[in-house]
Order: sequence, then C-alpha cells, then structure tokens
Amino acid sequence: MASLVTSSQLASKLQMDLDASSAQEAVDKASGLVRAVARQQFDFVSQETVILSGGMKKLVLPQRPPVIDAGANPLTVVELGDFGGVNFTCLDGRDFVRIGEELTRGQPWYYTVRVMGWPYTRVRGVWAPRVQVTYSHGYQTIPDEVQSVVLDAAAVLYDNPTGLRSVQIDDYTETKATEVLGAAMVASIRDKLGMVGARRQSFSIRTA
Repeated sequence: MASLVTSSQLASKLQMDLDASSAQEAVDKASGLVRAVARQQFDFVSQETVILSGGMKKLVLPQRPPVIDAGANPLTVVELGDFGGVNFTCLDGRDFVRIGEELTRGQPWYYTVRVMGWPYTRVRGVWAPRVQVTYSHGYQTIPDEVQSVVLDAAAVLYDNPTGLRSVQIDDYTETKATEVLGAAMVASIRDKLGMVGARRQSFSIRTA
C-alpha cells in the first residue's frame, strides 16, 4: 500500500533538505503506524469482499467512507447459510437500511406493517451469524487532516528513527521529547485521529 504522504511533503513541513532514503522510510513507517492506529486503509479500494460477524440488529462496515452507487460501486450483502443452508441476498430498502457505514437489518417483530426482515424462517431484525459484504471504500484523495497526522509522525521518525529516549556521542548527550517514544507516539496519533474523526474503535470509525 502506498504511503499516505510523500517525502517532498515531509521536506516542506520540516523546511529543510532531507536524505531521500531516510525521508521515504519515515513516511512509509508513519503511514503504516497511522493506518494501524486508525484501523483504516484510507486509500480507495474497489469492490472488496469481507465476511463479517452478524447476530445483531446492526452490521458495521469496517472501512470508511463506504463508496456506494448503482454504477461501478454497488453494495452486495449476502447472509451466509451455515452447515449447508441457503445463502440469502439482502436488498437495501427491503431487508436492511443503510445509514453511512451501518446496515440495520429488518425491524423488530412488532413492526408488523413492514416487509423487511425476510426470510420468515429467520428472526426479524437480526443479521445471520455470518454476512458477506462486497463494497467500495476509501478516498481517491487522502484528506488533509489525515495527511497532517501522518506528517507529524513522519517528522518524529525522521528525527529519531530508532525511537531512542536519548543519544550520547562522546561527552554530548541529547535527550529526546517523550513524544518520540513508542507508547507516547501512538497515544499522540490516537488523540489527533480522534479529533479529526478518523480513528475506528474495535473494528467499527468513532472518536475516543
């Protein structure tokens, strides 16, 4: 997966000439770290198929934003029949309602006027144990606020690629800021992503 920012952007942020190899390594590592903390790919992915755990009223698509249209990016949702059961293709507006990345299955049994919740052999308003979803997601252009978080991390990694708390050369000792340490850096990224709404808790994007 490509880095979320470029080494040229990092050089512009730091306002200095950078070693090309070290700069690229820094943006690569920062991109991977931000993706791991956010639990998001960010890049646009066309028609990815995932199998999600159901059993509840709501199903949450793991990557956002979902890109769904009637043309090249349809949403296909199939409840998988376990132990030789029949797969059931669910239709938006009949069997579930989608709001953002949340798919709400049917209605509770007491909404007798609604046709949603087929088939009759399954509890109305509850997804099957396993659901296969095919959908497109991500950004054609990475948002500025996400790139800003990546560049902050890349700047730290470029300055201190090994993550050392202090560096000593002969009689000279330089103590780095606490933000360069692993746990503190991850916490900083998590907080920044939370402020821009780009971190997903568990597998489902919410701020802390």
